[in-house]
Amino acid sequence: MKLPRYALIKADDTFSVYEFVSEGPRGKIPKLVKYAETNIPGVFNLAFEDKDENTNEINDLVVSNNRDSEKVLATVVATAYAFTQQHSGCYIYATGSTKARTRLYRMGISKYLEEIKIDFEVYGLKEDQWQLFEKGIEYDAFLFQRLKKM
Repeated sequence: MKLPRYALIKADDTFSVYEFVSEGPRGKIPKLVKYAETNIPGVFNLAFEDKDENTNEINDLVVSNNRDSEKVLATVVATAYAFTQQHSGCYIYATGSTKARTRLYRMGISKYLEEIKIDFEVYGLKEDQWQLFEKGIEYDAFLFQRLKKM
């Protein structure tokens, strides 16, 4: 995605945890992005949101509203590139912590779908069935796999 993004503060040794700082009208808000393998080998759950300074974990119910959602989205996408560079062939599973957040993710995917499809296959979960992502369809979750370049 050719959008401005935040510099990653750090990534762990496995390229599974990333940190960056959102900057906007509500100040500097630390963010975490984590990829964790699910019970299905090769499928990793993408979790991201504000970093809880007390627990150093993700708080995915906070609405920070720092008015930088596209820059945050572009930064999360950058972590997906870094993660899939290290974990080739994997799938990334993503869904919102609420229906509203899942809808926001769908809108972001739809807006940048042509760019995303250059490097990733994108699927949506509808009625317990995975299908290639199409604009205008409400999905419960999303699945991404980086395309192998010849």
